[in-house]
Amino acid sequence: MKIYLFRHGETDWNRQRRLQGQSDVPLNTFGIELAVKTAEALEQEGIFFDRAFSSPLSRALETARILVGGQDIPLETDSRLMEMNFGAYEGGAFDPPKTDPTHPLHNFLCRPECYVPSVGAEAFEAVIERARAFLEEKIVPLEGSCETVLVTAHGAFNRCLMRAIVPVPLEDFWKVGLPNCAASILSLKGGKFDILEESRIYYEGPVNVRP
Repeated sequence: MKIYLFRHGETDWNRQRRLQGQSDVPLNTFGIELAVKTAEALEQEGIFFDRAFSSPLSRALETARILVGGQDIPLETDSRLMEMNFGAYEGGAFDPPKTDPTHPLHNFLCRPECYVPSVGAEAFEAVIERARAFLEEKIVPLEGSCETVLVTAHGAFNRCLMRAIVPVPLEDFWKVGLPNCAASILSLKGGKFDILEESRIYYEGPVNVRP
């Protein structure tokens, strides 16, 4: 079984380089266009889904609806697929923390292995754990009855989910870029997950590759 793990299309906050987290920011016009182009490319390649799951946040859910298109399949939301929570820092700009070592988000962006979340925010370990729980509860039981499954979520979350499969060091968290509407293609065989491909895009010129 293959799992196509997509990041959502572009939002205005992506374009403005603002931290979204669990704030519910919708796709912008270009984000819808990216999702439509991706859906068209998937159809041309003969990739269709048996089941679909999405974060309930509108940017991911709208992306999932576009990718599913006219396919008559269940599309289920799951709160465990929501983006990492950044507490009071959601909506803030990415760039100042990258240049200010005293900023609470500096380590998240530059030294993730040293990141300590502020009050109300999530640690990497907590996100990895809810990603693992989602895989075990929702995806593993589909092996044998489905060939291809869609999961649509978010940049930091998708990286955490892949680390639930292959536990690479946190210092490499940002090593692989993950543009809007990029897919990481996973496999499930005999109850074991593997990562077949990371960060595949179905349109020209990747956008918003990393914070």
